[in-house]
Amino acid sequence: MMSYPFKNIEPKWQKYWDEHKTFKTKEDESVPKDKRRYVLDMFPYPSGAGLHVGHPEGYTATDIWCRYLRMKGYNVLHPMGYDAFGLPAENYAIKTGTHPSTTTNANIEHFTQQIKALGFSYDWDREIRTCTPDYYKWTQWIFLQLYKKGLAYEAETPINWCPSCMTGLANEEVKEGHCDRCGAQVTHKTIRQWILKITAYAERLIEDLDDLDWPESVKLMQKNWIGKSEGAEVNFTVADKDGKATDTTLTVYTTRCDTLFGATYMVVSPEHPMIDKLTTAEQADAVKAYREQAAKKSDLERTDLAKDKTGVFSGSYAINPVNGKLIPIWVADYVLISYGTGAIMAVPAHDTRDWEFAKKFNLPIIEVLKSEVDVQTQAWTEDGIHVNSEFLDGLNKKDAIAKMLEFLAEKGIGKKAVNYKLRDWVFSRQRYWGEPIPLVHCPDCGTVAVPEEELPLELPAVKTYQPTGTGESPLAGIDSWVNCKCPKCGKPAKRETNTMPQWAGSCWYYLRYIDPTNEKSFCDKAKESYWMPVDLYVGGAEHAVLHLLYARFWHKVLYDLGVVSTKEPFQRLINQGMITSFAFQRKSKSLVAVDAVEEKDGKYYAKDDGEELERVIAKMSKSLKNVVNPDEMIDSYGADSVRMYEMFMGPLTVSKPWNTQGLIGINRFLDKVWSISEKEMSDIDITGKLEDKALVSLRKTYAKTVAKVTKDTENLDFNTAISQMMIFINECSKLDSVPKAMWEGFVLMLSPYAPHLGEELWEKLGHKESNAYEKWPEFSEEFCKEDTKEFPVMINGKLRDKFEAAPGTDEETLKKMAFETEGFKKFTEGKTVAKVIVVKDKLVNIVAK
Repeated sequence: MMSYPFKNIEPKWQKYWDEHKTFKTKEDESVPKDKRRYVLDMFPYPSGAGLHVGHPEGYTATDIWCRYLRMKGYNVLHPMGYDAFGLPAENYAIKTGTHPSTTTNANIEHFTQQIKALGFSYDWDREIRTCTPDYYKWTQWIFLQLYKKGLAYEAETPINWCPSCMTGLANEEVKEGHCDRCGAQVTHKTIRQWILKITAYAERLIEDLDDLDWPESVKLMQKNWIGKSEGAEVNFTVADKDGKATDTTLTVYTTRCDTLFGATYMVVSPEHPMIDKLTTAEQADAVKAYREQAAKKSDLERTDLAKDKTGVFSGSYAINPVNGKLIPIWVADYVLISYGTGAIMAVPAHDTRDWEFAKKFNLPIIEVLKSEVDVQTQAWTEDGIHVNSEFLDGLNKKDAIAKMLEFLAEKGIGKKAVNYKLRDWVFSRQRYWGEPIPLVHCPDCGTVAVPEEELPLELPAVKTYQPTGTGESPLAGIDSWVNCKCPKCGKPAKRETNTMPQWAGSCWYYLRYIDPTNEKSFCDKAKESYWMPVDLYVGGAEHAVLHLLYARFWHKVLYDLGVVSTKEPFQRLINQGMITSFAFQRKSKSLVAVDAVEEKDGKYYAKDDGEELERVIAKMSKSLKNVVNPDEMIDSYGADSVRMYEMFMGPLTVSKPWNTQGLIGINRFLDKVWSISEKEMSDIDITGKLEDKALVSLRKTYAKTVAKVTKDTENLDFNTAISQMMIFINECSKLDSVPKAMWEGFVLMLSPYAPHLGEELWEKLGHKESNAYEKWPEFSEEFCKEDTKEFPVMINGKLRDKFEAAPGTDEETLKKMAFETEGFKKFTEGKTVAKVIVVKDKLVNIVAK
């Protein structure tokens, strides 16, 4: 059997699609709205490592679906581009002196080459790169709209700080509390930042999830990240050293205002803005030392990992508003400035963390919920009837909260409040390789927006990308760029030197794909209305919260501005499963790199010490040497084999391990398809009466194949669609010739999955044009029906025989056929048939006595 010549076929058709712009998309108004589809892959970041075989999984799925939709008469928008700003390119620039744009564009060219080698049907005329001025002009424009709406503001806020590199670090640059680049212990440093007020949209970000066709797990993750809770803000008056009330108040947020009688101390975060006012002279040195110590810890170390509670007394007290008692104010790092007001009232009898703190520092513990334990020995965290709570005694939780809220409002010392765990988005980075923030700082006018007609504000050419050491961006050291004139008064001013984070460009890229060359607007309104929302968005679960949340936030702002037509950007979301690889594990659970393992008699051993290892499934990684390069697989087996194998491995949303033997199996299947295409193609009418039983059987299999592949492709169940194609090919292989009409239909069904081979087979059938827009094959339900089916013969409740009959056979005939079986004769011999029950199209049930 001659192997199909994929090394000739695949470059040929990739060149054809490119030259003919086969997949170029236009806004055809004659196509109704329900026949338009916008299908999107999550924005890839072009790393220097290029693609591994896990990356094309989602791209292949969307490509198959898009090719199928085009053949079903849909107008399909399917673009590709690159999230091109970001940390890796800048870090590489610092290390090597190579300009980030040089590295990034080289990586993009490599990525594009790899993607095109897989035959994806993208409209490459719409390609975008977030680092080009014609793109980030509009990222800056959107930022200015946020700024004008009061959704972008400046504040002093803590950042991750590397004392060795002398620079601020994004969260993704911090690994287990250490700088990812140099390994130094990361601390916190408070610096000036630009922040976006995403919390203003928190409620809408929760509510509008209900209208989306997203995995419930992703919706839940977003809701938990936003973290809505209902409670109360309570004002505690701060007392002077003699215990008398001052004009200063400390506000806390609590979901359990009903436990106020049990509050025996307060805690403020080490970053709380009121600490200097709360700290007495006697405690100043201790508080300063503690804050420096807390700054060296990550939020995780301060909360989830903190087994041993630490803290320091501020020296001052607050007055409990419900009973007038003085309670001490402590500074402790288990309270974060990012939650609530950054201050809590501590009720140690009914909160485990407060109880541990109270025990360590010998603070009072007062039971206010009837407990089944001694609260002096452990916290009671369940609900109970109120005790030691004066006017709340005897009430349950719901009634007590309502009564306390009424009390607080009446006294003017508190109010009902909604809180979100979601914090406003720290938007600026002290980096070079990002979008410049289009603002100017003027001594007279304050902060002034760069006029929109002057956008884009381009990054200056620089020779060095080294950090300034002050926490400022490298841009701060470029006087010729920083010094400018105020757009408002014309006097000397300075540009904003922070840049935007990598998230900025990826917040709205799906809109630019719609109109990528528009110089007057980020996106034409008519074109946006034609395509939006995105009908299917496919990407990894790692973007379940941040990217999706940020993009939804920006989209809602644009919706409120009236420049987009939908409340939400992505109607349907699918997270593809991860493609993993095999690795090897010691008894100690440590993993061993693939090249440090040898196989003997089907078992695996470490080369260094001979320990027998267990083969396990793990994420592909350079350190484990288990990364599979798609270029090598394409070179050995062809892109169509790689595409079909990735879909055949299992359901799209499930993680599964790569096994090259499975790829070889798919390659053999495509060889088999090629060999059948070499057979004689008959012009027999497959819709008429067929005498040949083999052809009748093949027609039935073909009809079932069209039915199943159509349904499964529509539902993204690609693995089962491929299985059905294999059944059809197996039956074809038994025949000397194949009806041309059936083979044409099969080639069209195969083409979305194996497009290069599909195009070549279509051409072999005598067609001159690409099959990309050919009509998807149809099938006759009549031909799917079985000619015969099996009928069990039950005698006195037991299966005694079976027989074949046509579906729909009448009762009398079925009765007669049952009586003719050997089983009937054997088990009714010497007996009288008392009753016969025929269950239509199912069985014959006989009672014999």
